[in-house]
Amino acid sequence: MSGSIGKKAVVIGAGMAGLAAAKALSAHFEHVSILERDALPVTPTHRPGTPQAQHPHGLLAGGLRALDELFPEFEKDLERAGAVRVRMGLDRTELPDYDPFPQRDLGWDLMCMSRPLMEYVTRRRVERQVNVALVSNCRVTKLVASPDKTGVAGIHYEDAEGRKETLAADLVADASGRGVPTLTFLDTCGYAKPQETEICIDKAYATAVFEFPKDAAPDWKTVKHSPTAPASSRGAAVMALEQGLWMVTLIGMHGDSPPGDIDGFLEFAKSLRTSTVHDAIEGARRVGEIVRFLLPASVRRHFEQLARFPRGLITIGDAICRFNPGFGQGMSVAAQEAVVLNRLLEARTGWSDPLDGLAQEYFGAIQEILASPWADAESDFVYPQTRGRRPADLEQRMKYLSALTKLAAEDPSVHKLLMQVRHLLQPQSALLDQPIRSRVVEIMAASV
Repeated sequence: MSGSIGKKAVVIGAGMAGLAAAKALSAHFEHVSILERDALPVTPTHRPGTPQAQHPHGLLAGGLRALDELFPEFEKDLERAGAVRVRMGLDRTELPDYDPFPQRDLGWDLMCMSRPLMEYVTRRRVERQVNVALVSNCRVTKLVASPDKTGVAGIHYEDAEGRKETLAADLVADASGRGVPTLTFLDTCGYAKPQETEICIDKAYATAVFEFPKDAAPDWKTVKHSPTAPASSRGAAVMALEQGLWMVTLIGMHGDSPPGDIDGFLEFAKSLRTSTVHDAIEGARRVGEIVRFLLPASVRRHFEQLARFPRGLITIGDAICRFNPGFGQGMSVAAQEAVVLNRLLEARTGWSDPLDGLAQEYFGAIQEILASPWADAESDFVYPQTRGRRPADLEQRMKYLSALTKLAAEDPSVHKLLMQVRHLLQPQSALLDQPIRSRVVEIMAASV
């Protein structure tokens, strides 16, 4: 810990974005406080502040590498805690016209586990930092403005007994998810709020956990069943968990909601294009209740477009961009944003005013990270019911993606590149490089 940037940083929220941000800040501030509204469990269990945690959470390869950079040997920590190692490309992916997509070893491993286990392992790593304090059962009520209202000077919060407290800070990182503290502060102090882009998808999903059947011997540890869009929005995912469990999620959009009873759950699974998911769970023993969740929209806040932003304040994770959870990108994007923040702070070491312009530089630097996940989110406009600003080139994009998928099925090197982009290891632009583009355009022309 260098302490070269400032004395005190505060992080709002102890989810994955907040924990990653705290680790990044701990190398540059003398002390970091994480304030969390929930009572944090001492075991890998669910907590009220993350209702979505009862559903699958993918940790993409780019997210795992980012967390490994922040927390050396993080991948080994996950495996020791019970996470299941899966070889990328050897799982089962079902796409229209490809049931299944060719299974190939693409050269890297994924770690599959529940969200509570991942958060628990990360929290334990953060707690080892001698200059980080994690304070639970406290609610941040508002951000404190500097005397000239050009920046943030700290936060007000209420503790578990209802006492009102103030905490001074050189930097506040809003990892609250919805970003209410930041938006309220901008409004109160006369700053413009960021424009928001919404893709309204009304995505509903139902999740059940099953014991792995002893007589089951599938050639996969995970299944992703993509819907036959736009005719149907019905999809599914199966993911191996710790303790010999399967997490199974059924997905629908625009009013086609998976049921919350087991008979309806099985019937919905049976209606999918293949019987893979239904056959896997038909005789399996369910553990716990079926839980349901609804996400109205993917939302992107364009902080990068603001001409002014308060000194000593940044946002991270869902407070900037919330994606369609079916792509499993949220935690990985937040981890990569924390890595960007860490590198920017490191580069500013020794500056006379290292916080000057930090937020603007940070918001600009993360746009490349957001590009690929947001392009995936925009693919939801393939459904006519999806509301929002439809990209003018959507039809051309979808044709390009269809041809690219066909090429990837035939060519292992293209398959690997496509998955590297999907897993945030390569930028979205890699799929438009001339050698790839020429071959894709040739396929498109042949299909006319």
